[in-house]
Amino acid sequence: MAPIKRVVIDILKPYEPTTIEFAQEISDLKGVKGVNATLLETDHKVQNIKLTVEGKKIEYDAVKTKIEDLGGTVHSVDQIVCGQMVEEIETPQD
Repeated sequence: MAPIKRVVIDILKPYEPTTIEFAQEISDLKGVKGVNATLLETDHKVQNIKLTVEGKKIEYDAVKTKIEDLGGTVHSVDQIVCGQMVEEIETPQD
């Protein structure tokens, strides 16, 4: 089975830990090379974050568990890249 190289996750997280701390915690996981956390929306109790995680062999279950341990909830998995990175192209549906 080809390893996961990138996963893009839409999450809801509380204000604490901060987005910086959240990204740092995820980046410390085994197999993770880097994390990009983008704030999409802020509510009075939670923040909606797009989390892009890249590495050579990402363990999705470990990422999901860490998100939940930090008080976050996975809304959706918006992208997965396995094996070699493939450039996305526009199609007529786009």
